[in-house]
Amino acid sequence: MNTYRGNSLLKTIDWSLVVTYLLLVLIGWINIYASVHSSEPASIFDFSCRSGKQFVWIVSALGIGGMILFIINPRTWEGMSVLFYAATILLLVAVIFFGVEVKGSRSWFEFGPVRFQPAEISKISTSLLLATVMSQIGYRINNTRNFIITALIILLPMAIIIAQSETGSALVYVGFVFMLYREGLSGWLLFMIGMAILLFILTLTASPYVSMLALTGTVTLCSALESGKMKKWCIAVLPVMVFLALLPYIIKWAAGLTDSPEEITDKIRPAYFFAAAAVAVIFFYAYRAYRERSLFKLGAVASFIAGILFIMSVDFLFHEVLQDHQRKRIEVLLGLKDDPTGVGYNVNQSMIAIGSGGFAGKGFLHGTQTTYGFVPEQSTDFIFCTIGEEWGFLGSASVILLYVFLIWRILRDAEKSRESFTRIYGYCVACCIFMHLFINIGMTMGLVPVIGIPLPLLSYGGSSLWAFTAMIFIFIAIDSNEKRYL
Repeated sequence: MNTYRGNSLLKTIDWSLVVTYLLLVLIGWINIYASVHSSEPASIFDFSCRSGKQFVWIVSALGIGGMILFIINPRTWEGMSVLFYAATILLLVAVIFFGVEVKGSRSWFEFGPVRFQPAEISKISTSLLLATVMSQIGYRINNTRNFIITALIILLPMAIIIAQSETGSALVYVGFVFMLYREGLSGWLLFMIGMAILLFILTLTASPYVSMLALTGTVTLCSALESGKMKKWCIAVLPVMVFLALLPYIIKWAAGLTDSPEEITDKIRPAYFFAAAAVAVIFFYAYRAYRERSLFKLGAVASFIAGILFIMSVDFLFHEVLQDHQRKRIEVLLGLKDDPTGVGYNVNQSMIAIGSGGFAGKGFLHGTQTTYGFVPEQSTDFIFCTIGEEWGFLGSASVILLYVFLIWRILRDAEKSRESFTRIYGYCVACCIFMHLFINIGMTMGLVPVIGIPLPLLSYGGSSLWAFTAMIFIFIAIDSNEKRYL
């Protein structure tokens, strides 16, 4: 039974979070006006332009935040999480059939002048249900049944969002793996995700041959480290890996070919070289794992098989699963193609804008890239380049530091919480904000592909602002409620 501690609501609210939220919203509003002032010459409060409409979204978002803090019982979120999640899943499915198509994605409901994207609130419902399920007494993430249920909670909305052609929004769900790691999931999952990304890039930029080499070397190295046999690995495995890496060059020299090493590996079909090696490695490690009853070696075998299958499927995934504009953006990012006037135009102009800002920026409303509209979607997905051009390195760094403080404060409050529900939900919120921050700023600087994802609290749009407001204030509310009661 909870005991009232005598603290008022106003005393237990983490006001540093509220102030940081307000600062980010204010910065976003000002820079939205800066990004549209030349094409929509009006005051910042003009409701016919985006800055005026954003003011309406801000006022309504503050109303949502106030209602969450002062009207809705914080315990409601845990009790209604299953129903909230189910309703969100229905909306995600319904929007595919009844929504409007925007830029190739059918993920929006349209009600007159207002558009609503269910994918934004799905992050809240998924976070709440994860917190509810994982805070149950006796829950252990390493239990197979618990892990499957948890994975399904994350993967179900993620799969539906991908079906809407909203890859960017779906990628945010990958961030939940950091929360799972905090709750006891093996760090090997994080390593495997990173390895999958590396293999994907190597297969596209080099060849499947190089990817298979990297996979084989990594699996054998991890096994050697785990068993304490690094000396044997360096003597027996490393020379073989070096020889295989130099094999295309040796063939080129011996045969007097003029082809590049990459073209040679394509001609000699390196998969055949690895077929026998793969079978040998699989049987060898499977036999050793059976004899030693080693789950690690069994995992190494499974990872090797999965890695080979993944490498062989990269070409299919890239050309058949990804959409044309997504393929082109990845090709430009990886340097496979140069298209500064096509799919690479946004990123190219964005980097020019950020770079031209220098240390202190050109000043409010004085950015040339911004004023003359060189960067498309500058008030939404590319709002950060407005900050970079007009406020320079100082302004950009200040905004990033505000986000860092926001995430750190959420994690700090979550760690200090006595209730698992509050801690897990707090980590989910921090993960969502981090993923949006990393992907959005990364794409404006040409570090990740352009996948159309807003910068939290700064980008123009009601759905995103409302969703992040609700997500943050729900955490503030349940954290405050916990501080008021034992």
